[in-house]
Amino acid sequence: MADLQDLKELTGEATAAAEAAPVERTAVKDEQGRSYATGKRKDAVARVWIKPGSGKITVNGRDQEVYFARPTLRLIVNQPFQVAGRENQYDVVATVKGGGLSGQAGAVKHGISQAIQLAEPELRGALKAAGFLTRDSRVVERKKYGKAKARRSFQFSKR
Repeated sequence: MADLQDLKELTGEATAAAEAAPVERTAVKDEQGRSYATGKRKDAVARVWIKPGSGKITVNGRDQEVYFARPTLRLIVNQPFQVAGRENQYDVVATVKGGGLSGQAGAVKHGISQAIQLAEPELRGALKAAGFLTRDSRVVERKKYGKAKARRSFQFSKR
């Protein structure tokens, strides 16, 4: 019995020490007041700068409506601002390389989320709960030999 009591005391001290030291996060901004982050999705990599402004989003030198023509892609890009409650409060300048439009929209969304979290550390909880700070690690599976695609076999012919 004494051994179990000692164990409870040891674990109680460890959890109290962990709770006593919360991580202090400070805002990370450059000389112009911008926060920078990198977002990734599939094969796309996005470099994102955000600064306080009117909500203008520029991707590869073009306006968001021109670059992401489909409304669903624009919806994906704007999700972090809606979750954080910061619609039309930040200007975004992003450069994206690689992948298709869907992957690029996901990469910009990831980059915006990371940059918002750096600009305003108190919003980290909301963004993390929505799953926007985690890099989606799913990528296309490679094609195997003897198969038509990654897993699909060639059509079977009896004769």
